[in-house]
Amino acid sequence: MPAPNEFAVEMSRVTKRFGTTTVLNEISLSFKRGTATAIIGPSGSGKTTIIRCINHLIPIDSGEIRIEGELLGYERTSDGQLRELPERQFCKDRASIGMVFQHFNLFSNMDVLANVMEALMTVRRVPRAVAITKALEALETVGLADRQKSYPSQLSGGQQQRVAIARSLAMDPPIMLFDEPTSMLDPELIDEVLQVMRKLAHSGRTIIFVTHEIEFARDACDTMIFMDGGRIVEMGPPLEVIRSPKHERTRSFLKKVA
Repeated sequence: MPAPNEFAVEMSRVTKRFGTTTVLNEISLSFKRGTATAIIGPSGSGKTTIIRCINHLIPIDSGEIRIEGELLGYERTSDGQLRELPERQFCKDRASIGMVFQHFNLFSNMDVLANVMEALMTVRRVPRAVAITKALEALETVGLADRQKSYPSQLSGGQQQRVAIARSLAMDPPIMLFDEPTSMLDPELIDEVLQVMRKLAHSGRTIIFVTHEIEFARDACDTMIFMDGGRIVEMGPPLEVIRSPKHERTRSFLKKVA
């Protein structure tokens, strides 16, 4: 039996364009299993595009992305080319990747428990009783078990984001992606979400954060990546990148945000 792949996510020479604009320029990255990685950089640097490509929410133009050693959303043709698959053929495989967005995207007509249960029952086809148990466990993890009967309109923004994290967590994904999950929150609500994210960063899952919270990235992550202009400018242990950046562009960015 082959040994498990060391890397949960592997990107090889990935390029993505929107019209004539190259947003990712031959990106090659590998994310080790069980590690937490923060991706930082200015707006338009390609941070969000990376995680949307990993989850195959948007297709790539060239290169290759492997999840747990396998292609997601593509297959190799007989001549070695990549062919994009219809979404119905890889939707269940994509459920192994949790995704938390800037916007909470909760169902306003469902209470908290139902919001967290929904994907379990519709995507994973989990029986209702099992879905309830898993949803309550996830809500306990994010500190909201006591709000299970509340509706999104009755929650603060920080609580809504924690429900969104619980919804992803309930699926028990080995990989979780976060797209600036605190950017839509008032400053006083950010810390409650960051506390949950710190806990998840040490949970044994593979976590990739796109974030502008430099202090959080320093404390919670194993690796920090700085992007600019669709390229990887610098990467390494967070303290090393923050305290001793090798590139002038990294130094310039950190002076403005750190």
